[in-house]
Amino acid sequence: MSKKNTQKEIVNAPSKVYNFCSKKKLILGVVIAVLVVFLAGALIRGIRLAIEFKGGTLITYTYQGDINTNDVGDTVKDIVGSSVVVRTGESLDSGGKQLTISFTSDQGLTADRQTEMTNALREKFTENSLEIYDSNDVSPSSGREFLLKCFIAVLFAAFVVIIYIAIRFKNIGGWSAGVCSIFALCLDILVAFTTTIVCGFSIDSNIVAVILTILGYSINNTIVIYDRIRENRQLMPKASLNELINVSCTQSLTRSIRTSVTTIGTMLVITIVVLVTGYDSLLTFSVPLMMGLISGTFSSLFVAPVTWSWWKNKADKKANSKK
Repeated sequence: MSKKNTQKEIVNAPSKVYNFCSKKKLILGVVIAVLVVFLAGALIRGIRLAIEFKGGTLITYTYQGDINTNDVGDTVKDIVGSSVVVRTGESLDSGGKQLTISFTSDQGLTADRQTEMTNALREKFTENSLEIYDSNDVSPSSGREFLLKCFIAVLFAAFVVIIYIAIRFKNIGGWSAGVCSIFALCLDILVAFTTTIVCGFSIDSNIVAVILTILGYSINNTIVIYDRIRENRQLMPKASLNELINVSCTQSLTRSIRTSVTTIGTMLVITIVVLVTGYDSLLTFSVPLMMGLISGTFSSLFVAPVTWSWWKNKADKKANSKK
């Protein structure tokens, strides 16, 4: 069936239908590129686990005046020998200024090492009246347990999504459509992880929120396109699967772009505000999520439906060859 005849079967067919199903090489190239960047980032920059997953020490000081957090980090790093995160804030009780220092370690911080660090900070920042407020060693076991539970929850959610799509769209593909949607979701999550590694961020609890947000966003976009394909199947009973996908994705293109511009633009504004105000801890959420949302738009329009088309067409050819 020609493209012209296909469009006549549906009243609201777009004037121009884009050939999404011809982009298999583009999809393969994107997947390979993301994997290469991920591996290169892991080898060059390394995978940094935050304190809640690796264990370490949290020390809070009260101080006065203005203090340079970079100088504080350099001073502490020379003593503990590991990367240090320094944040400033205010006490909820007294409203006074607080300085929180965190760093990963396997054995915690001894009393002697803590005294050495406190004395070094007081000598360097004599005008800030540093006083120790609180000190805690963080066990990695609780963080790893939390990460494991989140991983299990994501796997369970993926399983439920496959079943849901298999039942809801059984007349156009069923479980194979669900598996392809999860494959697209894995690409989005990999993009978020790659962004975290390349930017030098530590993998902390924010990445869990990012994954769950991307899961909902990406799956919702994919289901919208699957639903459009199902509707067009009734309106275009003689159309091939590739023609259905091309028409449905073209119809959903404007909606996907508008939704993406809104959500991604919001995260971009948040990222700019964070950079201006200095709340760097939120960057581990906003930047990976922004890139994951961009990937989610691409995967919903290309990866999920096109890989599903490839799967179904290959299965049909195999079935016909056995007849």
